[in-house]
Amino acid sequence: MAPANDVSTDVEKAGQIGAEEHEGGRHLKGAIINTVAASSAAEKALLWRQDKRIVPLSAAIYFLCYLDRSNIGNAKVLNSSTGDDMQTDTGMSNYQFNIALMIFLIGYFLFEVPSNILLKKLRPSRWLAFLMFSWGAISAGLGGTHNFAQVTAVRFLLGAFEAGLFPGLVYYLTFWYKTNERSVRVAFILASATLAGAFGGAIAYGVGHMNTVRGLPGWRWLFILEAIPSMVSAFFVWFLLPDYPERASWLSESEKDLAAQRLHFEGAKASAASLTWAETKATLTDWRLYGHYAIYFAVSLPFSSLSLFTPSIVSGLGYLDLQAQLMTVPPWAVAYVCQIIVSWLGDHFNARAYACAGAAAVGAIGFLVSALLPAAEYAGRYGCLIVGTAGAFSCIPPMLGWLTSNMWSTASIGLAVALNVSIGAGLGQIPGVWIYKADEATRGYPTGHGVNCAMLFFVSLGALSLRYYYALENRRILTAAEGGPAPRFKPPDKAPVQTLYVHILIRGPDIMVTSTTPNPISPSLGPVGVIPAANHVASDP
Repeated sequence: MAPANDVSTDVEKAGQIGAEEHEGGRHLKGAIINTVAASSAAEKALLWRQDKRIVPLSAAIYFLCYLDRSNIGNAKVLNSSTGDDMQTDTGMSNYQFNIALMIFLIGYFLFEVPSNILLKKLRPSRWLAFLMFSWGAISAGLGGTHNFAQVTAVRFLLGAFEAGLFPGLVYYLTFWYKTNERSVRVAFILASATLAGAFGGAIAYGVGHMNTVRGLPGWRWLFILEAIPSMVSAFFVWFLLPDYPERASWLSESEKDLAAQRLHFEGAKASAASLTWAETKATLTDWRLYGHYAIYFAVSLPFSSLSLFTPSIVSGLGYLDLQAQLMTVPPWAVAYVCQIIVSWLGDHFNARAYACAGAAAVGAIGFLVSALLPAAEYAGRYGCLIVGTAGAFSCIPPMLGWLTSNMWSTASIGLAVALNVSIGAGLGQIPGVWIYKADEATRGYPTGHGVNCAMLFFVSLGALSLRYYYALENRRILTAAEGGPAPRFKPPDKAPVQTLYVHILIRGPDIMVTSTTPNPISPSLGPVGVIPAANHVASDP
């Protein structure tokens, strides 16, 4: 079997792949290359160096983003007992307040795909720093709004500038980590949102005591004070966030080489060309991806509704005003721990589909029980809120890691992630704005809990269905590879003679990995080859 390092380093450029020539009657199995290398001490040391530089900073960025996005939920009820809350002060009705929440998501939906394209063109550190400073300034501007029209306009701008951050960070990780390393790191980043939810309630509790200081109600101070860290941190991101392994001055040449080898088949490339129309068309018409988009759409309802209405939900459990802010902390704290555990399990056992489905099912049960309990059963419903929040948030990182594991080029990863978050977090979060109705507070918000329950059950069943689909596809392709006719490779007329390898990576049965060359089994399938790890042992031909 030929060594994997005989292959050209740019695996994304068609027609430039050098390899050993296939004999005319040689079985396809002889072309299979096992690219899975055993983990070494050097690789572990490199991962640790990367993690120290990338994960804490990325998590901090998303923490600040989520804090500035969701604090409007705290502002809505902050100091409501004295009539100094945001909704009363701006004269907005419940309907108008929900419109202001929804308009953020419109901006979020419209600008996610363009933002991910610009991240690759302009360097991650520069683009993310620009977004941070911009959304921080806009969030501070919310503290100066006085009516529905002003709040709505500022929220739209906030959505536009925050749109690129989360899909950008997920895309960014593909430049540094292999597929089986991403989910848990996405979890650390996304879990910072749960920390923001916890800290947001605690901060709102403290800021509530500043009500009327210098003539400003507490909710205005909340927006101003929470925006300052985003603007200041933007300068640190500009200078400290590393862009790509190839350009990291803090890595030695040997470490850069190791980073490139690790990601030769499994990661995005800084040197890869920008998105082409052919890649755009292929990604848009890859219908299996719409299964991923559908389950992300469904999970976005509990994600958005909990982000915006947890203070209101807690207020309906017998906790009032500042005490309600404080009681929002435990659900987010538990969700943080569960996200990390579930994501680690998904990566460790190469079972992201099961991790996603299991967490979603647990969350669905939590919401179901809460919807069925009597409205006055405050303690039980509060416990169900904790379970539902933990389940809903824990299923998202494996879901995103799973999607990036099933893409085949730098440009297509960026587009697919942006589409996934745009369709899901953009359009999918809009219904979440409306499901917790203010007039149902005394009844325990049955509509909101019921909808979130249904959506999480859909996520669970959808993840299992996708996993079953991938298992069938893997089995079909493996059967064709091992029992099909011996392929012959004939270069096109007047083209230089070149030979092709089919790279089939040994993965979990829920991942369909692409080869780096045209598929000799069925060209219409594109460059795809898969071996499910659960029932296949790699061996030299």
